[in-house]
Amino acid sequence: MTPPAGGGAALPSRAATRGRLRIADRVYARIAAAAAREALATAWVGRAATGKPPTVSVHVPGSTVTVRVGVELPFPADLGALARGVRERVAAQVLELTGTRVSEVVVVVEKLIARGAS
Repeated sequence: MTPPAGGGAALPSRAATRGRLRIADRVYARIAAAAAREALATAWVGRAATGKPPTVSVHVPGSTVTVRVGVELPFPADLGALARGVRERVAAQVLELTGTRVSEVVVVVEKLIARGAS
């Protein structure tokens, strides 16, 4: 930090304002997977079986991220509401934790698990 003439608050040096942050794709994927698990946690309460952990892939085409989340869902259930909850939670968590806007979250239902299935 370089002190200003006349003695006021220090200003950041030129070196302190350079650079950029690159977040690895696997970081986005881990955040999205955790958010999807959290969004679906209450849907599995009281069931003998639960679905496998979500599978996630991401694409970062620039300043935004696109996320694909594969999930197994309980059946019967409001599948649209569960998918919407996953989309909203994933987008919010990625933005909150990385500062990166999510342009799209695609939720793919890979399997339905019937009540009482083991």
